Amino acid sequence: QVQLVESGGGLVQPGGSLRLSCAASENIFSLNNMGWYRQAPGKQRELVATITRGGTINNADSVKGRFTLSRDNTKNTIDLQMNIMKPEDTAVYYCWVQKWPRDYWGQGTQVTVSS
Repeated sequence: QVQLVESGGGLVQPGGSLRLSCAASENIFSLNNMGWYRQAPGKQRELVATITRGGTINNADSVKGRFTLSRDNTKNTIDLQMNIMKPEDTAVYYCWVQKWPRDYWGQGTQVTVSS
């Protein structure tokens, strides 16, 4: 059982920045894939950015050039730096990891982009 604890959500103005962090309960080298998803009101959960164990990153087209996914192997964290934020980025953001064959999710953190 992998425990995930997210932090860093909140309210930000359009054009601003936020950084989300997800702390995993075990060494992230033991995990297969990891990253962030989001779910806006009335919409399905969608991929934001993921990274494989080998370091290959996949970003949603909507966040390319604005969001950066990274991981810290010493702290066992998976971070999402969000820049040039837009109102359409408003959603609950979920940390996700895969430890074969199971998926694990964080509790979610609210991100609101509004003036």
